Amino acid sequence: MLRIHFTPEDLTRISLARAPDPLWELVCSLHRLQTTRGRWAYADWYRDARRALADRPLGSAVRTLLVPVLPRARYFPDFLTPHESEDGLAAGMAAVHDAPPARVGREIRLLEGVNGPSAWARRLVERGAREQLTRVMRAYYDAVVAPHHDRLHAHLAGERARLARQILDTGAEGLLAALAPSMRWRPPVLHIDYVEDRDLYLRGRGLRLVPSHFNWHSPIALADDALRPVLVYPLHHSRPPAVPAASEATLAALLGKTRAAALRAVAAGATTSELGRALGVSPATATHHSTVLRNANLISSRRLHNTVLHTLTPLGAAMLRPVASSRGEPDPDTSRPTLPSQRPLG
Repeated sequence: MLRIHFTPEDLTRISLARAPDPLWELVCSLHRLQTTRGRWAYADWYRDARRALADRPLGSAVRTLLVPVLPRARYFPDFLTPHESEDGLAAGMAAVHDAPPARVGREIRLLEGVNGPSAWARRLVERGAREQLTRVMRAYYDAVVAPHHDRLHAHLAGERARLARQILDTGAEGLLAALAPSMRWRPPVLHIDYVEDRDLYLRGRGLRLVPSHFNWHSPIALADDALRPVLVYPLHHSRPPAVPAASEATLAALLGKTRAAALRAVAAGATTSELGRALGVSPATATHHSTVLRNANLISSRRLHNTVLHTLTPLGAAMLRPVASSRGEPDPDTSRPTLPSQRPLG
């Protein structure tokens, strides 16, 4: 059990990732490739990833350079998931490349205590070896994670809308309570199922929450308690296929003018009453339109107290994206677990 202890000041310093964290998604996706756990939930992604890596130089580089330092184990080095990656892939890669050699060496020794000796891992104290590592990390990200850019952003947008409602309605403690079932809030402590009994005291530093598409089942905290506190937790989501974006006229022709407008109104999250006001219809009619969109897997609906919050599914978000994104042009970047015996297996 991991227990995260909050002070009143910490409750005012909770933040939520504004975009998918590229390095955490890279790490968690690499862990998905190393296990069959949860593979059913990522079946289409797994097939794409296998095609991108199998019998190719990148696949060999991933096996020989990435997996040894990012194993699906109870520990992997914290310097590979720096806080700078919240500002995008380039910033995160630069932080990995520029990590202090003394810190790298210390964390590699911890890794070897779990994963066994590795001549390659020991070389990472050298700047040139870290440059080689980051090149492979970037190539892996571009081949395996980036093609699912829209899905990752859509899932995170839905989670941000859900938790934004929660904090506005019930405050920071309500937000923490809404993280169930992965976590349980028993003021002033957040309880998380973990492989080791551990206490993390925030001491006024706050907590950055990072919802992750590729994290499966087990939240992850940084190994070093002295680092800026981060908690990566799984998004529980559906897996509709990606589709090309539709133009305004095409969307209206496909869904009807009112339901096309309803889909756009849900983009930032909307309750049934807010949807009705946006469309100029009664709550009963808004409920009918939301039901049709939900049955088509374009929106998801979640009850929050006495209201129902609607957010886009990845399929619904894809239908609203500009045509450029459907050609594979991503939007610009808007953008651990304790000692070796204490890292959860996500």
